[in-house]
Amino acid sequence: MVTLFCIFELVKKYAPIGVFDSGYGGLTILSEIQKRLPQYDYLYLGDNARAPYGTRSFDVVYEFTLEGVNELFARGCELVIIACNTASAKALRTIQQKNLPLIDPEKRVLGVIRPSTEIIGELTKTKHVGILATEGTVKSLSYPIEIQKFSPETIVTQHACSMWVPLIENGKHATEAGQMFIKEDVELLLQKDDKIDVIILGCTHYPILKSYIESIVPSHVKVIAQGGIIAEKLEDYLVRHPEMEVKCSKNGTTHFLTTENSEGFNKRASLFLHQEIKSEHIKL
Repeated sequence: MVTLFCIFELVKKYAPIGVFDSGYGGLTILSEIQKRLPQYDYLYLGDNARAPYGTRSFDVVYEFTLEGVNELFARGCELVIIACNTASAKALRTIQQKNLPLIDPEKRVLGVIRPSTEIIGELTKTKHVGILATEGTVKSLSYPIEIQKFSPETIVTQHACSMWVPLIENGKHATEAGQMFIKEDVELLLQKDDKIDVIILGCTHYPILKSYIESIVPSHVKVIAQGGIIAEKLEDYLVRHPEMEVKCSKNGTTHFLTTENSEGFNKRASLFLHQEIKSEHIKL
């Protein structure tokens, strides 16, 4: 009985912070969170088999995201970060308002768009901001709507970069042809509004391109990746919500799940994390 009780207690105490993404991009968020909050356990789920989400409909993205969130809940997570801009734009609000009260009103799901938009007004001097994102995120208007709440005087210009995710995931972003596509998209954004002095990388894949983008924009233009912002905001959230913080287990472990081939995931994930990982293949 003592042994069984101890095992039960061990299982019960494993409550990792879940991180969900349509593929690999969320690893850039996870990496920054781990740097800032290394003491917690993390469970990453990449829905690589059904990626990319960027061109899918609202209904499909919502369905896929809810399945991912439920999987992480079933594996012990009390708190899940949707580390995907498209999923945050198309599914987060519905999951928070419609599904969570039925699943478990004590659990929480957070996204990546609001944290960035909360501080953007502090970063721009011209009050002209550019968004580089997937087609799905751009069409959702999530960034203009959220920025309007916190910095109503800021003018937001968006541009959809349809080629960037496949370029990154296939390792072609650093080739001459790949950089040509990237440069063209950046120039198209700046042509829409030459007063832009802050560019938000509105897709979690895009931090891989940050250094190159910084090299081709005017020196006064700041290029903002989300990872550090999300990590800081998560730390603040856990301080403000001790009832959730105490539920999150702290063994410093990270596990990875993928809906695609695990060997392929392990290889490509190294591009984002710069370390060897071992993932588990699952079906949603």
